[in-house]
Amino acid sequence: MMPRKENAIEIKSGLYSDRIVKMYQYLTSHRHENILSKQILRSGTSIGANVAESFNAQSDADFVNKMNIALKEADESLYWLKKLRAGNFITEKEFASMETDNTEIIKLLTSIVKTKKKNMGLL
Repeated sequence: MMPRKENAIEIKSGLYSDRIVKMYQYLTSHRHENILSKQILRSGTSIGANVAESFNAQSDADFVNKMNIALKEADESLYWLKKLRAGNFITEKEFASMETDNTEIIKLLTSIVKTKKKNMGLL
């Protein structure tokens, strides 16, 4: 079997997950924040996990479902980022950087879901 070529959403969600893990480590060890950071660790890494699962989807509907879950997790991650900012656990600059990455992922996932649904005749 030929190896599959990585695509933009796979790369971006993977890099975002890496940043989320590092942010979690920083928040727990330096800021002693354990509640919100655990929430964003779960939702932020779940994006990439669902994208990865989508490549082995059993059907087009399963693919769309996995991508929709990734999109929901990206929305949730943005929520937790805002809470971390509101609690002054991350700076405005740190928030803006993570928000930019998160927004790019949301746009990509939205586009992927809409395109796939259109191709399936659902839109």
